[in-house]
This record gives sequence, C-alpha cells and structure tokens, in this order.
Amino acid sequence: MGRPRTPLLDRERITTTALELVDAQGEFSVPQIARRLGVQTGSVYHHVDGRDGIVELLRERVTEGIDVTALDLRPWDTALATWARSYRAAFAAHPRTIPLLMTSPVRASHVLEQYERAVTLLLDAGFPLPDVMPTLVALENLVLGSALDLTAPVAMWEIEDASATPHLAEALDAAGDERADSAFDLALEGFLAHARRRLEAYAQV
Repeated sequence: MGRPRTPLLDRERITTTALELVDAQGEFSVPQIARRLGVQTGSVYHHVDGRDGIVELLRERVTEGIDVTALDLRPWDTALATWARSYRAAFAAHPRTIPLLMTSPVRASHVLEQYERAVTLLLDAGFPLPDVMPTLVALENLVLGSALDLTAPVAMWEIEDASATPHLAEALDAAGDERADSAFDLALEGFLAHARRRLEAYAQV
C-alpha cells in the first residue's frame, strides 16, 4: 500500500485534537489523541515532547488570537487596555484551557516574546522593574477571571422568591445580560486607574 498523500499525524493535527478534547472535557490524554487520530500512542510522541509539549502547542494555538500589535500603541495604558481585551477574547473562545495553561510553565517562544513586549511597554512608561511582573500578573488575573465569567450561566443567582432578596433581584435586573462585560470594563478601568496613580507616585520620588 502506498503512503497517504496527507500525513495521518503532524503537530497541527495533534494540537487541533487536543484542543477539541479540552474544549469538550477540560482535559486531554495522549492515548485519547491517538485514538481520535487513528494512530498508536507511541506515534504521537514522535511529533511532540510528551504531554508538556502538547500543552505548549495548545498555548501557542490559543494565544494566536491575541493582538500583539496592541502593545505597540501609545500611551501605555491604551496599549495595555487594548491588549487585555484581545487577551480576554482569545481565552473566552477556549475557557477550559485556562486551568491547564495557567498551571504549566510558559515555554512557547512566541508567547515569551509577547511578555517581553509587555514588559518593555511598562519599563518604557516608567514603571520600576520590581513592579512590572506583579502589574502584568494582576492584569492577567483580571483578564482570565473575566474570560471564565463569560462561560457562566446568565442566571447565576436563582431567586425563587424575589420578596426575600428584593435588592438583589433589582440589581440583577438592572445589570441585564451584559453583566460580565460590564464587570470586566469596571475592573479594567479600576486596575488602570490604580496603575496610573502608582506611576505618578514613582515619578515624584
């Protein structure tokens, strides 16, 4: 039998299959990937550096949706806000990857390059070096928490008797279906306002 024109296995197919599994069940295993692709488990390892390698492929795939050019915008707070919104959208498309990726060290070169650009942005803006990574991690916490919030049911609070919690019922009605987006806007605005105040304080020292 001749060799198939289209390879049965490559890194692209492995990544796509792993992402499908994570989107569906929040996890993946190498044997599951092999079964879906109709190959032996050992064959998968010929293309990737084990499970950790697949996790990094997933990180690369998901973060492809982030607009890195946002970090070229000025002033710094416009760049950071635009990047954060793009970051949130990329992970909101695959929210079940968040626990998997956030508990694994970042190794993918293009993702590290993105962090390098974000660090450079803050340093150029005047943030002192010890505060740069805490600032970025705080922003990531906000972004990823909000991305998960987008997957929550619209009715997160089930009120059977509005008379027992009248103010809560009114507040939920007032928030409407855009609750998650409004909460993100509020949190991002607060984060940036605090970061601006800190930057101003550094400049006065």
